[in-house]
Amino acid sequence: MTAPIYILYISISGNTHAFIEELSDYAQQQHALNDNQPVIHAKEISDADAPERESHAYFAFVPTYLDGGNGIDNGVKELMTNSLGEYIAYDDNRTRCLGIVGSGNKNFNLQYCLTAKRYAHDYGFPFLDDYELRGTQSDVERIYATLVNTQNAHQEA
Repeated sequence: MTAPIYILYISISGNTHAFIEELSDYAQQQHALNDNQPVIHAKEISDADAPERESHAYFAFVPTYLDGGNGIDNGVKELMTNSLGEYIAYDDNRTRCLGIVGSGNKNFNLQYCLTAKRYAHDYGFPFLDDYELRGTQSDVERIYATLVNTQNAHQEA
């Protein structure tokens, strides 16, 4: 049996939650067509959640919300996504993260997906992909394939 894909995510405006639901539905459809395709087990992290040690390899999904600075040359102040960063930093959770997917609004130019890129840099795992706002069906299919390929490569290593 194929191991499921585990995802930790945070959703502020509901966009990330909606994308994860679409991704999970797509994974279920792929699994129904071929049981070698993994399903998704997703866990939403909020400020109310105390960090706990993850026992599975997982992927992280994070939107970008900034308050102050441009995040590039004059500082950055994270807004509302800190609980996911704290969760990843807890115990050895960062070592179990296979990569991160970012989302945001492309209108913010260089700040687009900045939180995911910063987490990848700070915690030492790859920035895998991105999508804008709630994403598209093409984003769902592409990101699912990326997650499957990354997980398979990790399991073979």
